[in-house]
Amino acid sequence: MSVSFIRRFAAPKKALAVAAVAAATTGMVLSSAPAQAATTSDSSARTVAKQMIPDAAQYDAFSKIVERESGWNVTATNSSSGAYGLVQALPAHKMSSAGSDWKTNASTQIKWGLDYMNSRYGSPTAAWSFWQANGWY
Repeated sequence: MSVSFIRRFAAPKKALAVAAVAAATTGMVLSSAPAQAATTSDSSARTVAKQMIPDAAQYDAFSKIVERESGWNVTATNSSSGAYGLVQALPAHKMSSAGSDWKTNASTQIKWGLDYMNSRYGSPTAAWSFWQANGWY
């Protein structure tokens, strides 16, 4: 085995070991909790949305918008505009009208997003049609 071959594989392992030691020294945990334990995970936000939007076509349209806007990340923030959350509300604090926990609660953000889509476009499917035509809603 050549020395360069060994170096190519030893260096990444060493870097990983150094990172693990540094993380342990500073008190960071490298393991994560199960996805179902997180209240703001992608899967739990989708589950909440399905419960709140029983019509399959409306849910599908809502889901397509959220997937493109935030990737189902409850704390997604657009660094240039400040848009925030699942539905990328702008300004973000507008979602407080749906609840004081708007920064972290998927249900609150979904409720606000549905209200927004229904009042501005008539429905999530109409909002999705607009999104497709314009790349935003």
